[in-house]
Amino acid sequence: MTELIVGLAGNPNVGKTTVFNRLTGMRQHVGNWPGKTVERAEGHFKHGNYDYDVIDLPGNYALSAHSMEEIVSRDFIVDDESDVIINVVDAANLERNLYLTTQMMELGANLVMALNMNDFAKKKDHIIDIKLMSELLGFPVIEINAKNGDGFEELLTTVEKQSKNPIDTSAKLSYGNELKGHLTSIQELIEQDSSLMDVPSVWTAVKLLEKDSIVIDKVQKSSKSSQIMVEVDKVASHLHDVYKEGADEVVANARYAFIGGLMAEAVKKPAVEKETTTDKIDKIVTNRILAPIIFIIVIFLLFHLTFTISSPFCDAIDEGFGILAAYMEMHISDPTLLSFVCDGIIGGVGGVLVFLPQIIIMFLLLSILEDSGYLARAAFTLDIVMHKLVGLHGKAFIPMILGFGCGVPAIMATRTMENESDRILAMMLIPFMSCTARMPIYSMFTAAFFAAVPVFVLGPIVITQQSIVVTSMYVIGIIVALVVAAILKRTLFKGMSAPFVMELPTYKVPSVKGVLLHTWEKTKGFLRKAGTIILGSTIVIWILSSLPFGVEYGSAQSVLGMIGSAIAPIFAPLGFSTWQAGIAILTGLVAKEVVVSTFGTLAGVEEDDEAGMTNMVHDLFTPLSAFAFMVFTLLYIPCFAAIGAIRQETNGFKWPLIMSGITLVTAYIVSFLVYNIGLLAGFG
Repeated sequence: MTELIVGLAGNPNVGKTTVFNRLTGMRQHVGNWPGKTVERAEGHFKHGNYDYDVIDLPGNYALSAHSMEEIVSRDFIVDDESDVIINVVDAANLERNLYLTTQMMELGANLVMALNMNDFAKKKDHIIDIKLMSELLGFPVIEINAKNGDGFEELLTTVEKQSKNPIDTSAKLSYGNELKGHLTSIQELIEQDSSLMDVPSVWTAVKLLEKDSIVIDKVQKSSKSSQIMVEVDKVASHLHDVYKEGADEVVANARYAFIGGLMAEAVKKPAVEKETTTDKIDKIVTNRILAPIIFIIVIFLLFHLTFTISSPFCDAIDEGFGILAAYMEMHISDPTLLSFVCDGIIGGVGGVLVFLPQIIIMFLLLSILEDSGYLARAAFTLDIVMHKLVGLHGKAFIPMILGFGCGVPAIMATRTMENESDRILAMMLIPFMSCTARMPIYSMFTAAFFAAVPVFVLGPIVITQQSIVVTSMYVIGIIVALVVAAILKRTLFKGMSAPFVMELPTYKVPSVKGVLLHTWEKTKGFLRKAGTIILGSTIVIWILSSLPFGVEYGSAQSVLGMIGSAIAPIFAPLGFSTWQAGIAILTGLVAKEVVVSTFGTLAGVEEDDEAGMTNMVHDLFTPLSAFAFMVFTLLYIPCFAAIGAIRQETNGFKWPLIMSGITLVTAYIVSFLVYNIGLLAGFG
């Protein structure tokens, strides 16, 4: 078998990940690029006599040195790690997509273009001459459909041919006589030093004119550095005199001129662009008045469906653990071992796994919203609020929305923000987003205190108390995050952020395979946590609940009970002053799911204890104090994994400690207000 290393490159929202998933299926894994805090998706598959190793490069619009994503993408191409780069391009938005293509051509990349989303181009009456485009670019262009796999066989066959006969397409670029002549003068000096010739000299020359810091550092180590930099300054000054623009703008304009000529030759468009279905939908979905209302409705339906669909599956798993506990009681005679298995393992881990169906459905629905194109609209909608009311870069809401799934990847997603101050501020806000790890907490308390009876019925949509309570957690998280952002922007992070231009992807029916792969990847992380962090925590909790020997398991006289009793008075003003609640909050620092497993371990699973944890929380809380407790667990310090992610992203403990202080104080104040205003309103 011949090994082929293939990189997938393209703009965001061009179907690149769909291509990756269709090629690699379940044979993929996600990690970080070596030495970089940027996610790397890598997959494997076989085709004919070839063993493919596919790397999904970060979605970029350019290959500058402005973000770590752009740097790792161009390093992958520059360092010759790949045999072929598949450039996935949106046929309906060729001009924008080809800007990245020209930069990869400057790098001398061995390219094959996968022209995707051709159905959208045809709907807009764009006619693309594939053969002519390939001739003008100097490398193969293959028409594909990432959703159904059309064209993939031809794409792979072309990749295999291209790997045997690499093409340096940098010579195909035509930037006009004026710029080309001056680039040549810089190239001649660069070519005199072999250490600079690991990439085409035209690319180095262009990057020097664009004042690329990484390339400048590299050139300054050359023996010819002084001559090269003098020539670069001379050319830049001349270009400014001729064009009245900076050299970087002249280069960008030259790229667009090349793209414009290519489009004029190979693409025919109608004089007046036809309004697409996406345009029609966006008139409603991104409307300044309707958009926030639609967002609230979508989020509400998301959690309503999560509860409704998952309910029978949760009940089935709960019943299964009950049967398992009864079986263990019949076959384990040693009381200590029985307590460990039933009270510790089944009561702890089982108490969390009962909510696995809700986690899966939540991830599934979020993946559908993301792949359909709506999630980008939600970020666009809330950009108005973020920028005008809070003063924070609208781009910050993208990782905040991802925080509904898990805080760790959401924190990592802040890397796309260019402004360091805004990036750190976004990390401070992500913990307020209600991640799926908190879902078991909401489920336990809503099942115990809030009815599943209909409050409002609209056709097939039935709104219950439980749906309203859970949705309120997500709304509270967003509102608190915005208030905290406004305060921090006027104190720790002064200054208004610049607005950003967001690309809204075309609406599309999500790929079943893609959605399932996204869901599985995230669910796998939850299961891994259940098998490691949660299991370990429940064992520690069981040991502390059993010591000193001779005391009643899980009583106030146990070590755990004594610790809980010591901190319980702190939470008395919030309505929950029991030692069990205090311990659950402490253990929740490990992982938020452990809050539930703590109650499960303390409650135990007895053969005649049909109500289990529900009975226990009924004894410890009222509906109002239960709601205040949910608010506290929503807002207080996130899990150790999220704290570790912030430490990694900020290279120190300063910001994780500041974030912990902010979230703890905020949680206490908001829970205090919820409980005491509730008492005044007569909900006690």
